[in-house]
Amino acid sequence: MTWFSLIARRWYGITKFLSLFCLCLILVVSCAPRPQTTTLSSGTGDGRITVGTTLKPRTLDPADAYELASSSLVFNMSDRLYTYEPGSTEIKPQLATALPQLSQDGLTYTIPLRQGVVFHDGTPFNAKAMEFSIQRFIENKGKPSFLLSDTVDAVKATGENELTITLKRPFAAFPSLLAFSGVCAVSPKAYEIGAGKFQPNTFVGTGPYKLAQYGTDSLRLDVFDQYWGEKPVNQGINVQIQTSPVNLFNAFRTGAVDVAYLSLQPDQIRSLEAGAKKGDWQTITAQGSVVSYMVLNRNQKPLDQPEVRAAIASMIDRPLLNERVLLGQADPLYSMIPTTFKVSQPLFKNQYGDANFERAKQLLTTAGFSKENPAKVQIWYPASSGTRSLAAQTLKSLADQQMDGLLQLEISTVESATFFKDISRGLYPAALVDWYPDFLDPDNYVQPFLSCQKGSNTQGCEEGGSRSQGSFYYNEAINNLIAQQRQEQNPEARQQIFTEIQTQVATDVPYIPLWQSKDYVFAQKGVNNVQLDPTQNLIYPTIQK
Repeated sequence: MTWFSLIARRWYGITKFLSLFCLCLILVVSCAPRPQTTTLSSGTGDGRITVGTTLKPRTLDPADAYELASSSLVFNMSDRLYTYEPGSTEIKPQLATALPQLSQDGLTYTIPLRQGVVFHDGTPFNAKAMEFSIQRFIENKGKPSFLLSDTVDAVKATGENELTITLKRPFAAFPSLLAFSGVCAVSPKAYEIGAGKFQPNTFVGTGPYKLAQYGTDSLRLDVFDQYWGEKPVNQGINVQIQTSPVNLFNAFRTGAVDVAYLSLQPDQIRSLEAGAKKGDWQTITAQGSVVSYMVLNRNQKPLDQPEVRAAIASMIDRPLLNERVLLGQADPLYSMIPTTFKVSQPLFKNQYGDANFERAKQLLTTAGFSKENPAKVQIWYPASSGTRSLAAQTLKSLADQQMDGLLQLEISTVESATFFKDISRGLYPAALVDWYPDFLDPDNYVQPFLSCQKGSNTQGCEEGGSRSQGSFYYNEAINNLIAQQRQEQNPEARQQIFTEIQTQVATDVPYIPLWQSKDYVFAQKGVNNVQLDPTQNLIYPTIQK
């Protein structure tokens, strides 16, 4: 995310002519019709809710919406086949009327659909419309299209209210994938299929809100009167997009917004929490599904040695990071699979602990390093991330103070777009990264990080998930285990496979899990039923004041 600083005005002594000219210009502009980009008022007394955020959507087209800013808006204006209960990773039917029926070979999903549903433009919803929506998601080749294109072989309306989806190969987590916000129903009359044929400034779905206004700094969502389900308890949503966390913080403190969510800095969250304890407003917290971790590139020296990776894992002090960097606003993480899922095993805690400096030094000494010949590792992160900057500085201080010169950490930053482009090119020995899940299943914390379609033990990963994440990890046994868990329909057997995967990762250390997010929402007094879904989306329809 790029932030723009305000530039102070320095011009004085403007001539009388220029002053008069500017005054005339101001009068002309002030009398002209207002564009639809002005920030919406809080709507006090009209039953509308004003939500403040710093997240600016790139697009509202669900076939191309991949960032959280876009996905959360699509989520609230749309319906998917399945959705999540607040606070649960279990899916429930939404436009479907039941969970899918699965064929014996694990490839064909038959889904019964709801009747009596219409789109925002009045077009009836049916199986053909859902077929169109999924085909469009795949064929328009937007940012998230791979989620289905890699998995789905065919989708077909096999009845007026029955959809059949055939997969290329079995995938146990597929129903959860159908709850991804972009895989929503869109009107066949309002959209078209074709690579790159997106409509970023409109949205026509079946959800409880329809898009009434889309401006550069605000959106207006109105209640959809013909919604099939339970109507929102409010009269609509005004979304105010603030230019910085400071502006969002001040807008909430002054009452300009009813609800503030994403993204506030840790010190601002702490301040607002203190105000909530005094009764000034409310704090709503939820366990997050975002994980933060360190990537270790096995193709870069000295990280090509397992002992060096294990030494860094032993040195990490998660409680200290949580205290100094996050102000207690996260949970230490000891597996790449967060504790959101019962399959998560804290194997990094069992195997390495926290701040285990003596073991770290022993491992480095065994690997041939000394004060005279220290292990030098560069840690990279996007320059725009204040949290990762403080985390990197904390890790460097630990190494400098506790490792007796055996380990030297060097910190380097780069612009965000360059960082995410170059990490898959193998330019960074180590990196600090956050992971926002595409869908809620342990597979989404394993397959994108560890899978490798082409590689070797000597060269590492040449093509696959671990290359794109920057670790270049290659392990054929892990590839087989990932394939097994994707096909396994028995939950107990699948859990055992995930345990084996986590055990191998703790041994090989291609990544070091650091912390798991907590989500914080702040609401004014008298604003009720503020909830988050497990994928970080603020649920608009339940908010009431």
